[in-house]
Amino acid sequence: MAVSLQSLQELSQQLLLTLSHDVNVRKPAENFIKSCEQSPGFSKVLLQILDNAETDNIIKQCSAIALKNFIKKHWAYVDDSAPDKISQDDRNYVKTVIVDLMLRSEENIQRQLSEAISIIGKEDFPEKWTNLLENMVTRVQEACNQYNFAVINGVLQTADSLFKRYEFEYKSTELWAEIKFVLDTFAKPFTELFVWIVKLIPEHFNNAQNIKIIAKSLVYCSKIYYSLNIQDLPEFFEDNIDVWMKNFAELLQMENKILQSDNPDEPGVLEDLKSQICENIGLYEEKYNEEFEKYLGGFIQQVWNLLGSINSDAKYDSLVSNAIRFLSIVAERGLHKEIFEQEQVLQQISSRIIIPSMEFRESDEELFEDNPEEYIRRDVEGADVHTRRRAACDFVKSLAKHFEKPMTDVFSKYIESMLTNFAQNQQQNWKSKNAAIYLVTSLAAKGGSVRLGTTSTSDLINITDFFNNVIRADLERADLNELPVLRADALKYLITFRNQLSVKETWLPIMPQLIRHLSSPVTVIHSYAANCIE
Repeated sequence: MAVSLQSLQELSQQLLLTLSHDVNVRKPAENFIKSCEQSPGFSKVLLQILDNAETDNIIKQCSAIALKNFIKKHWAYVDDSAPDKISQDDRNYVKTVIVDLMLRSEENIQRQLSEAISIIGKEDFPEKWTNLLENMVTRVQEACNQYNFAVINGVLQTADSLFKRYEFEYKSTELWAEIKFVLDTFAKPFTELFVWIVKLIPEHFNNAQNIKIIAKSLVYCSKIYYSLNIQDLPEFFEDNIDVWMKNFAELLQMENKILQSDNPDEPGVLEDLKSQICENIGLYEEKYNEEFEKYLGGFIQQVWNLLGSINSDAKYDSLVSNAIRFLSIVAERGLHKEIFEQEQVLQQISSRIIIPSMEFRESDEELFEDNPEEYIRRDVEGADVHTRRRAACDFVKSLAKHFEKPMTDVFSKYIESMLTNFAQNQQQNWKSKNAAIYLVTSLAAKGGSVRLGTTSTSDLINITDFFNNVIRADLERADLNELPVLRADALKYLITFRNQLSVKETWLPIMPQLIRHLSSPVTVIHSYAANCIE
């Protein structure tokens, strides 16, 4: 497909038709686009459409998506026996123009092209695209002189996509070589950019438009920092740890209503920034604690204060989860027992952090009723890794590792109080019992897996007695529709502690109740009952 005015106009028209609600119009257009993929120069035409100032923005967005999908489908190199869907000439052209085009585009198009660059980078960077990073650094430096945050954030977004795979890649000589290349080219100007952006905050603090853009840049910087540090501690970042940690500490304390989300369910840019900073300091405490030691005390206090100031809105979930995880890492290492061993501190941890994070919220209830598959995935299959409840549960386990007796003593009082509250009005206060069961499970289960169940438990909690005295009654209620969440809790308790409960004393007597719950109209309940019997 040679690039011509006719090919530009024809492809533009067909791209627009792919948005039609009429399948008889949309399907032929989609087939036309697929047929064009086989023609040399297809990617060039898409890029020309994007670079044409007269092209409608909707068509540009369609073109950007088509280009990203085309690259995702065909950019990977094939062996010599199969034909290459993208010629070397087209590959070179794409790599020559796509970065500059991405940085000149509007945000919705920039996002698609940034993803396309990261896909190409996974295949070609750095060996076959040696100038990519240098080009990005040059463009950022030019943009800083002009305060052009559209370009700055475009580069940071692309770098974030490009480096994110370091979080999941297995260690190898090739990976180390690539990361070294990145650090040699990128680490110094990246750190300088981060410091420069932070210094802009006071001047633009009350300017809604500017401060949001600045904060978004800092979120990208924090994510990139995590990706570049996760495999090992780079020498450059070790030498400049003071620069990063002092700025992270300042940002963690920053309060600005402009940056907070008005939607209780969706995090704002400030919540995202603080959440990522908590993840970064958690990484350093977990992997580089010697280098991080001098900053630890200050961050513990800041995270503690942060958790005490946050309400139960879902928009804070990721932030709370990462903040609690940081404290869990500190507690689990056991190197700072003096911080947690006092009963008063454990009381505060329980009342201010753990108990509130374990509460069953309205959003959990909606998930239970309206999206049971997702509820099960989170509750039983371990997909709740970024939830408050899971973070609180892990924190309990970390504390119990070194302070099992005082932790059990402290929580026993809360468990008794929650069960008493439930007994006073079962229909209204059932969430108190739900939290009590979750807390007991967190304290009692010391080892195991979803597949094997719990394999190691606390000697301080009697699994069988708690089932007989607290759990069993929820399975024996005559009305299958009464207190469904507590029924699900009871079934999950049996699943979790299936290895610890006696066949003769528990399983045989309770089996008729499990069979009865197979007929429950509630998806979570009959699914748990089936899982339990299995």
